[in-house]
Amino acid sequence: MIFRSSDRAPEGMSRREWRRRNKPATPAEVSADPAPSAPAPAPLAPRPSFAPTAQAQPVDADDDRPTIITVCTGNICRSPMAEVLLRARLEQLGVRVHSAGTHALVDHEMTEPAQEIAVELGADAGAAGAHHARYLVEPMLRDADLVLTMAREHRSHAVQLSPGALKRTFTLREFARLAQTLSTEDARAAADAAGTDPRARLRAAALAVTGQRGLAQADPEQDDIIDPYRRSRETYELSASQLAPGIDDVERIVRAALA
Repeated sequence: MIFRSSDRAPEGMSRREWRRRNKPATPAEVSADPAPSAPAPAPLAPRPSFAPTAQAQPVDADDDRPTIITVCTGNICRSPMAEVLLRARLEQLGVRVHSAGTHALVDHEMTEPAQEIAVELGADAGAAGAHHARYLVEPMLRDADLVLTMAREHRSHAVQLSPGALKRTFTLREFARLAQTLSTEDARAAADAAGTDPRARLRAAALAVTGQRGLAQADPEQDDIIDPYRRSRETYELSASQLAPGIDDVERIVRAALA
């Protein structure tokens, strides 16, 4: 056997001993004498969260006006349309109307078709043009006296976020359907029983509408407003045609409570 110079035994050591020391370890020997474990890796930094926070979406605690919030997904089509239409009708009564989205496209404006149709239906063009989308957060729901969502999925989201808002949370079309079974006089009587505070009166009227649940058969599918986002002008018009009648019923109940 030929040895390389590096294979030669050092002076004072037999070639057999040198070979034994340089013999590759067998798998059994490796497992019996494992190498020291590597140090544990440093913990990963938390994954960035894109969920909204109450701090990022402040609620004006000093604003004690009766408050309605409208809710959809992106807060750029349905809920801002409902917001600006209700604001045009109810602002003179001192009602604050605003909107938010469960998965909002934050800071985006209303889509152009939504703005155009809202103005055609009586909204203020300045209010429609000034809209910027916001995330829905729990303090908004806690602060609202009436929560109007555009579909059942948004209603479920709102109630999970703020269970205390259950009895004053409806889809817009559901509210309209229930309100049609409640007379203006009964809505006013419910508000009168709550006293003179405008917010208490609005909440009482909303509770009276809640009391109409279960009194008539209804198809839950009819409680949703179609989402027109990235769809045709005709779909926007269909969405508005489902939304607009509900605005009339909301106005009637709110006027009964506050006018």
